[in-house]
Amino acid sequence: MTDPLTTALGTDLQQAARDHLWMHFTRHSVYEEGGHVPVITRGEGHRIWDDTGREYIDALAGLFVVQVGHGRQELAETALTQAEKLAFFPIWSYAHPSAIELAERLAHGAPGDLNRVFFTTGGGEAVESAWKLAKQYFKLTGKPRKHKVISRSIAYHGTPHGALSITGLPPLKEDFEPLVPGAHKVPNTNIYRASEDLRDDPKAFGRWAADRIAEAIEFEGPDTVAAVFLEPVQNAGGCFPPPPGYFERVREICDEYDVLLVSDEVICAFGRIGSMFACEDFGYVPDIITCAKGMTSGYSPIGAMIASDRLFEPYKSGTASFAHGYTFGGHPVSSAVALANLDIFEREGLNDHVKTNAPAFRRTLERLLDLPIVGDVRGEGYFYGIELVKDKATRETFTEAEAESMLRGFLSKALFDAGLYCRADDRGDPVIQLAPPLTIGQPEFDDIEQRLRSVLTEAQNHL
Repeated sequence: MTDPLTTALGTDLQQAARDHLWMHFTRHSVYEEGGHVPVITRGEGHRIWDDTGREYIDALAGLFVVQVGHGRQELAETALTQAEKLAFFPIWSYAHPSAIELAERLAHGAPGDLNRVFFTTGGGEAVESAWKLAKQYFKLTGKPRKHKVISRSIAYHGTPHGALSITGLPPLKEDFEPLVPGAHKVPNTNIYRASEDLRDDPKAFGRWAADRIAEAIEFEGPDTVAAVFLEPVQNAGGCFPPPPGYFERVREICDEYDVLLVSDEVICAFGRIGSMFACEDFGYVPDIITCAKGMTSGYSPIGAMIASDRLFEPYKSGTASFAHGYTFGGHPVSSAVALANLDIFEREGLNDHVKTNAPAFRRTLERLLDLPIVGDVRGEGYFYGIELVKDKATRETFTEAEAESMLRGFLSKALFDAGLYCRADDRGDPVIQLAPPLTIGQPEFDDIEQRLRSVLTEAQNHL
């Protein structure tokens, strides 16, 4: 073990973390009596190291973010060069070259007529921006009652109050209520938990799930619904891909009722599923794309709402403006880093790499289906969930207490101790989520599978 690290003030790093750092989504009680805070100090490629010098596989790309891997010197150098030239300037009635160039590049890469790029500093802000745009757009075009949104059960769309309202996870919302009114939920595309008459017919299940959106719009009143927010592959609950025909039908429904289709690609964009934007992987053109994480591979924070020309039309004349923005939206350094990150994608062919290797990743993870505790392996591209069950034959899941004991009491720590950084998630039925850097291949797939196998085999003894 290396010597303990200290802060600039000479305090032990662990103690300073316990005393001063308020970590996100964290139960701090586990650290209050001297518990060890996992402190990651460096990364290279698909590997990370902690403050004791121990090495791990980063099988979550930080947080679905580090697409090109850790330690890319050229991205750090790009940030330095831009900061020396222009460290900051807002895009409030002004512009700067890196934001202009990034907007152009994103527009050229987006499908259809999605040509207008509104920058934020993260994904939740992009979702917040999309809802606000949808409301104002319909006010400006003579349909002021259209303000409601439809999203899916269990889906996560962010933590700002509007985005949290769109989020379909009641436990995340109850402490912050009342939230923004007008957000309504429909069933998600978890075919593993579908009724038996639909479970073996993905196309029929997809039609059923999509039609629940039409049903919700009709129930709320088409003249009151502004937008539908959907992830290409739903994250929370464990990587639910869309069934065949699902998005085709959703697009039809949105067109029929004049409702905007928002593709929330904060996780799925920038190669996570394969294409630069995942809506292209599933053959649909939305009205808005929200994105963030992989745009810079996490080397600097940025997000964006990419809207169609139609939605920008009311702002091209007269006095109308979108009275919304963020100080650091389109930050010069972040924009420059994003451009350099996209250069790496093109130079190294990362999108094609994912498309070529994704089937092998699936096959490797599906080996785990021979374990009694593994009920389902699902996902697309380099984005997978492994659902854990109490009884494989009946698909019986765990009680809340059992899930708490297994996920938080055993699995999270055991996976980390096995040198695997990933997510053990209990938002919905218990799952393990994997979203590694897009640079890895079969040797790393095998390594991940073996580490998972070891821990999940032991997990059966903790039921």
